[in-house]
Amino acid sequence: MPADTKNKPVYVISVAAELVAMHPQTLRLYERKGLIKPGRNGGKTRLYSERDIKHLREIRRLTQELGVNLAGVEEVMRLQHELDDLQGEFEAEIKRIEGEIRSQQRSKALPAPDDPKDRPVYVISIAAELVDMHPQTLRLYERKELIRPGRSSGKTRLYSERDIEHLREIRRLTQELGVNLAGVEEIMRLRQELEGAHARMEGNVRRIQQDITKRMTQ
Repeated sequence: MPADTKNKPVYVISVAAELVAMHPQTLRLYERKGLIKPGRNGGKTRLYSERDIKHLREIRRLTQELGVNLAGVEEVMRLQHELDDLQGEFEAEIKRIEGEIRSQQRSKALPAPDDPKDRPVYVISIAAELVDMHPQTLRLYERKELIRPGRSSGKTRLYSERDIEHLREIRRLTQELGVNLAGVEEIMRLRQELEGAHARMEGNVRRIQQDITKRMTQ
């Protein structure tokens, strides 16, 4: 389904509520919380898109199946909206310059330059001290795949600056917002997906810019 079709507001609140097995009042609550942003027609009637329905089903899964509190759901949906916006920007950029790169589609994307933030440098004791956690907690988060430290040639765990950022975010979610581990897993998965999407978009844009520059010089 094209992105513009997914974003087209078509369902009134009663139909949207029925599609996601929720009460209309629940949809209004989620709108006040900023978890969902339905469109409006000329008469200011709420209209929900396919993407809104998808987001509402995700909220129901998080709250009912995983027991995530509303603070955790807000984090998840904020990241989901960012991913949706980034996807829209990427699709628009690709569409705009599709004709310029058609003949070069088989060429490999340029590798992204090494980011110093991804360099594994901290042993577990230092990393634990930096984020004010017990080393055993870091091992737990690794088993849960919330964090993926590197390894030295001797198999010693080594954490990067980005790992430290992620651990601080996990601590904020659990200690300040009271999000359970199931919610944290969802949030960290989306954060990693968002970071990856940014990196892929930047790599593709660099490749496209190089292609266009080469053609102009030729």
